[in-house]
Amino acid sequence: MTEQRAGFPRRDANGRVLTLGDLVGVSLAGWLIGVLALVLFDWAFDLIGAGEFGRTNGWLAIILPAWLYWDDFRAWEFGVARVVAALVAGAVAVVGGLLVAGLAAGLAPLATGGLAAAAFTVLYAVLWFQGVHWLSRRTG
Repeated sequence: MTEQRAGFPRRDANGRVLTLGDLVGVSLAGWLIGVLALVLFDWAFDLIGAGEFGRTNGWLAIILPAWLYWDDFRAWEFGVARVVAALVAGAVAVVGGLLVAGLAAGLAPLATGGLAAAAFTVLYAVLWFQGVHWLSRRTG
């Protein structure tokens, strides 16, 4: 199991992300790409008169990080550790994102949702990574 796959984020032979820094870094990069894509689409729709800029839901920025988390979830063998870690991380990350959205309620939906998605992205990455590693040592 010491063999690593080439690429970034760095992964072990089973396809699991090796470090928390890699998971957080790549998921935040995915979040940023999502936000930039939303800004671009929102701006384009504003230019053609199909909507007002800033009205897109910024929560959509979690699409790429969620894809990364799903890929890492699948890399772990089926068991209690991965399911519990995913459920707890998901619940806490959603609540954290909603709290941030509530604090940023006066901003445009794009900004509010984008900030909430950033909170979700970081919380999920940290809780998932720490939780699945800690639980897998305890149960396996």
